[in-house]
Amino acid sequence: CMSNVIVSCSCIKGFKPADEHAWNVEKSWSSGCVRVSPLQCSVTNGTTDGFLQLSDKSLMDDKAVIYIQEHTQERCKIACLGNCSCTAFAFINSNPAICRLWFGDLLNMRSSTDGMPLFIRSAASELISSSSKGRGRSRVRAVPISLAVIAATFAAILVSLFICLRGRTKLRDDDMTTLLRTFTYKDLKKATKNFSHKLGSGAFGSVFKGTLVDSTIVAVKKLDRSGQGEKQFRTEISTIGNIQHVNLVRLLGFCTEGSERLLVYEYMPNGSLNSFLSRKYGGAEVVLDWKTRFEIAIGIIKGLLYLHEECRDRIIHCDIKPENILLDSEFCPKIADFGLAKLVGRDFSRVLTTTRGTRGYLAPEWISGLPITTKVDVYSFGMMLLEIISGRRYVDMTVQESRYYFPSWAATQIDKGNNTLDVVDERVANKADVEEVRRAVLVSMLCIQKIEVLRPNMGEVLLLLEGKVEIDTNNVERSLQ
Repeated sequence: CMSNVIVSCSCIKGFKPADEHAWNVEKSWSSGCVRVSPLQCSVTNGTTDGFLQLSDKSLMDDKAVIYIQEHTQERCKIACLGNCSCTAFAFINSNPAICRLWFGDLLNMRSSTDGMPLFIRSAASELISSSSKGRGRSRVRAVPISLAVIAATFAAILVSLFICLRGRTKLRDDDMTTLLRTFTYKDLKKATKNFSHKLGSGAFGSVFKGTLVDSTIVAVKKLDRSGQGEKQFRTEISTIGNIQHVNLVRLLGFCTEGSERLLVYEYMPNGSLNSFLSRKYGGAEVVLDWKTRFEIAIGIIKGLLYLHEECRDRIIHCDIKPENILLDSEFCPKIADFGLAKLVGRDFSRVLTTTRGTRGYLAPEWISGLPITTKVDVYSFGMMLLEIISGRRYVDMTVQESRYYFPSWAATQIDKGNNTLDVVDERVANKADVEEVRRAVLVSMLCIQKIEVLRPNMGEVLLLLEGKVEIDTNNVERSLQ
């Protein structure tokens, strides 16, 4: 639509008014536009669709899903064509390059002068029709009104205009799930080579490496159990899919067929933090330097802070541990498995408390049956932070008896006023920042206090670890008693 003087709307090529009388007689555009020819796309048969390029139109940026990894316009185009729900894309050749995809109804299209091309998905028949009309333009040049109609057609548009959808402040569940790619079980079975390359398993199920038809490498999680029907599952998945943060593993799509529930995530080439804390990775020892460890800790905090306080649907992770912290190619930490507690139903508490490798990170209130708050994640993070500092697990039977349970031993060292660096991984201690180590150890002690109300929240943890707020050593001393 154009609203520079008087609001007026028209449909772009390939679309027509949904209500001709309302548009032409009543000058009411609330019914929006509909496609002249339907799109031709299916998971099994592929697509014959193409794109109509518009240089003077734009869509709302906040309705787009951004894919930074699609670093060329052609790859951005392929990403849109590969999802039958994708209806438009725009590519910004910046650093990093940005690929914007729009799904479902195209809302609030407006005239634009930014010069950035917008590509609208169109049926092949409409594109052929457009090119044919272009070749015969000389035959209609004598009719001025035709040019006026063409110019007006490009003025703006489109399906379900802003007036039409002014009252729709909320998307339906089905609309929200279109932000994620839907897969068939057959698709994922083929992508994972019959689920042959297992990356790991945990409280929610097993994860397998896979490669999609466009060569994108993904991680496919097969949920062991789900206490929900398909509609409720899709609702929860749509919530998770709309949560995006640099320190959270991105959900790309899902599959729900019969009793099968699968999630498709971006693939993290450096695996889990657990691989590095166990001191063996790929058959060889890989040591993370102190700077990398400290940055990993900060990144985890920021991811949890987003889940707890900043995203629209606040989430308690409930299972923070090294296995659920994944590392990308630059060792940027990304939290996995957030939001999955509801997907496994009421059995979740039993699953956690009986899962090997999880129990040591569980806050005392899990065991005692007290109400669960975000402070359970704070406790788990505190336990994990000690492991990041020391390079060893919370229980280590390979050391002398007094050091079996590392948190108690570390607390004793701090309480006695011993050298803070004594608790740091000896392989990096000589290059560690003493002040950062001191803050990290003290923060971890505050986080693992047994009484949950005494633990700081993640916002406070971030300020304390970054040194923006001084740590009250009296609080630390009380936590050690």
